[in-house]
Amino acid sequence: MTISVIIPTLNEAQNIRATLDRLHHPAFSEILAAEGGSQDGTVALAAPVAKVVTAPTGRARQMNTGAATASGDVLLFLHADTLLPPTAADDITAALADPRVVGGHFAARIEPDRGLLWLVGRMMSWRARLTGIATGDQAIFVRRNVFEQLGGFPDIPLMEDIAFCQRLKRAGRVAALRSCVMTSGRRWEQHGAARTILLMWWLRMLFFLGVSPDRLKHLYQDAR
Repeated sequence: MTISVIIPTLNEAQNIRATLDRLHHPAFSEILAAEGGSQDGTVALAAPVAKVVTAPTGRARQMNTGAATASGDVLLFLHADTLLPPTAADDITAALADPRVVGGHFAARIEPDRGLLWLVGRMMSWRARLTGIATGDQAIFVRRNVFEQLGGFPDIPLMEDIAFCQRLKRAGRVAALRSCVMTSGRRWEQHGAARTILLMWWLRMLFFLGVSPDRLKHLYQDAR
């Protein structure tokens, strides 16, 4: 089983090398940086390790562009500020040994793993395990044929990960791995942990109530 790692990048020079340094397992057959127009040296840092694919700006569009180029049996969508655990490739392979499993996600911890961010990471993991719906911070993976059958990520500016996981649940079993990714807490730290928690809950509620992601995008500031 081969795994294509797809990393949407946009001005990620501060984080990309640490993320790439976790991807040396033989099962990671290719690493694709779906580049959305960085101006900070991200491309130069990624190019020695990853195949850089030019994509339209927007996380969903970047991930779909990377997926269209990928050749692996499995697609792993990894944020550029998220570190995989050392066992990631083996954990994915073990989960997908069950043919009923169509994809999955990792548990998450947020750096720095203390205070409110300690709680956020555990609540994120608990919610995903309970509902089967993960966020992109949790490194979503999926069989490539299933991804293609589902039409990829919906072309929306926000909540593409939530919408995709809703579709994925209907396609088969979703594995909630217990191994943890470590993702950057910059979004919470820049805008305030409590404020960001409340904002994300509010945005998700509005999304589930049918508010357009285009409208929700105006309420959300993505710290990069």
